Amino acid sequence: MLKILLCGCMGRMGRAVAELVSRDEDAVVAAGVDRVPGASADFPVYPDLSAVDAAVDAVVDFSHRSALPAILAFCARTGTPAVLASTGYTAEDDAAVAAASETLALFRSANMSLGVALLTHLTAIAARELGDDFDVEIIERHHNKKLDAPSGTALHLAETVRAASASPKTEIYDRHAVRRERGKAEIGMHSVRGGTIIGEHEVLFAGWNETISLSHSAQSREVFAAGALRAARFLAAVGKPGLYGMEDLFRRP
Repeated sequence: MLKILLCGCMGRMGRAVAELVSRDEDAVVAAGVDRVPGASADFPVYPDLSAVDAAVDAVVDFSHRSALPAILAFCARTGTPAVLASTGYTAEDDAAVAAASETLALFRSANMSLGVALLTHLTAIAARELGDDFDVEIIERHHNKKLDAPSGTALHLAETVRAASASPKTEIYDRHAVRRERGKAEIGMHSVRGGTIIGEHEVLFAGWNETISLSHSAQSREVFAAGALRAARFLAAVGKPGLYGMEDLFRRP
């Protein structure tokens, strides 16, 4: 039985994970952490990690990037692996995760969907094969409650394009501020916020008289919860320190 400590348990994604785990015979949320006053669930809910006294096999975090130091401290103190699924991490946060992964098993992804992992793979192939003959635009759409823009997934897709391209590429976020023709080195970045859109990502390759569009649309938050649960199981089985990502889920430990 996989015992999970769920950080951000009262948030949208936290509730989605708890609901999914409640239907799983081989996993349980042993405890949750959330700052919401008077928070209650079908498991013990603590106001912060320092108060947690439950024995757990993995941490799953869907809270906020500001919780990262406390999560890494808890994992270092208890030797617990962690699935880090919050978005909006800074360069300093990424450096802290990389340093902690030398002694801890950590799983980091801006998007926990297996479909998005495949989208990333296909984006790398397209960027490599199409080269500078095609302009690249990345469009992401999310609900009106999302705080960060562009999304972590959009930034990761842009990084994927840069890494796969033979020539340097740079993200352009504010095209209206510059009046000039589009350059071949640009990756256009566009964010849409509205309604209850769960998450949509599109990578558009626009060439001479033809376009290629690679896209992914999440129909339910459960796809992210399922990916996080799968990642937690992976960490519990892998048994050694390291920084893991979605691509590792396709390779059994």
